[in-house]
Amino acid sequence: MGSQNESIMEFACRFAGEIQAKAILLYGEVAQDLLTKKGDAPCFDTILITREKDNVQHNKKLFSSVINIPNVNVTRLSQIKVVITKGLATGLFKKGDKLLCLTGVPKFGYIDSIFVIDVGKEFDILVSEEVADIFEDIQPEVFETVLNIALELASQGREGRQVGTIFVLGDHEKVLELSRQMIINPFMGYKEEERNILDRNLKDTIKEFSAIDGAFVVRGDGVLVAAGRHLSAALENKDFPQGLGSRHIAAAGITSVTGAIAIVISESTGTVRIFKKGRLFVDIEKGME
Repeated sequence: MGSQNESIMEFACRFAGEIQAKAILLYGEVAQDLLTKKGDAPCFDTILITREKDNVQHNKKLFSSVINIPNVNVTRLSQIKVVITKGLATGLFKKGDKLLCLTGVPKFGYIDSIFVIDVGKEFDILVSEEVADIFEDIQPEVFETVLNIALELASQGREGRQVGTIFVLGDHEKVLELSRQMIINPFMGYKEEERNILDRNLKDTIKEFSAIDGAFVVRGDGVLVAAGRHLSAALENKDFPQGLGSRHIAAAGITSVTGAIAIVISESTGTVRIFKKGRLFVDIEKGME
């Protein structure tokens, strides 16, 4: 399907120029033939999207950046949301950017869809006027790591069953003031370097603790402050989406009175939702691609 992908890419370059896009987002698993294409200059600024599991060989001269996404099954629209959310967290994208996204079904191996994304207008996440300060005081790699863990838990569960939990990132001192322990804090007494979420060796431990009631509290630099935390802040927002339960209300409530971000896994549906300033920032639905 090389000729089809090349034709679509040529069209995408022209179209991206016409709409003054910031970049083209290319999903590598549907365009293997384009990844090692010879040449120094791409036809347009192109960002490569890859799965974490894939050790993708590509011509680095063709791509301005690479964004990794977890190897989990989410809908195609949710894949795009994950990419844009990560791009916002790292400062790669900003409100007002237009992005051209080229994607398809991995097992077919060719591009079959083109999406035009206007950062700041699409999805719930991007309606915020304060989009630039959403990730304030939270290191990008910390947010990305927590999001990846949440998506894996939502997709895979734990020991064959669905789990639901909350990760609260940033503004940890105020979050602790407005919450209480439901169990003995399993992270108490350990050195900070031994309980940083950026340590890959902690992933299984975190997933194990996801089965207990209450929220994780994570410092902006990744240090795990607590688990099993009951969030006490009440939500006064009358525009809260209907159909969401107490876990989501608690997450929205704590973000309405602190500067924290809350990432919530729905136990019933496996949907991952992100809250900021008491509002739903983005939802990422589990499903086949």
